[in-house]
Amino acid sequence: MIIELSVALVAVAFAVLVFFLIKTLNSAKESLDKVSQTLQEVQKTVDELTYEIKTTVRHANDITADVQGKIQKIDPIVDSVKNLGDVMNELTLTVKQVSVTVIEKYRKSRELKQKAGEVAIDEKTLTPAEERTVKSYDAAYAKKAPGKVAIALKGVDAAAAIWQKFRH
Repeated sequence: MIIELSVALVAVAFAVLVFFLIKTLNSAKESLDKVSQTLQEVQKTVDELTYEIKTTVRHANDITADVQGKIQKIDPIVDSVKNLGDVMNELTLTVKQVSVTVIEKYRKSRELKQKAGEVAIDEKTLTPAEERTVKSYDAAYAKKAPGKVAIALKGVDAAAAIWQKFRH
């Protein structure tokens, strides 16, 4: 009877073990099914993204080719603008040289007129009131030592002359 009881107990224990093992295997099967379903969804998403990425790359290549073509069309315009800037620079230098020359001629003629006027005034006999007027005029407009502006203008004139000789 003990053997029969032992065999019955082992059979029950084995049945319980098989029951829990079946339950665990079913749970593992459900988990694997969910993993398989998730992998299929990921594969679909990757396939869709691959198509969209390829389309985007093709579109970017088309845009790049279009931009390169437009840049090649704009290059002559940019060169023309650069050449125009060079011409304007040369024109500005020429105008500057002419204006400096005109100013120098004007100054020289004014100085000559002023010296001629001084000689004429000295030759006359002036009344004390006229002498005071001439002296105050001389004090106000007497030629002073050349200032920084005059020195700078002479330097610019010299540089322009050198540049003009260098160009030719």
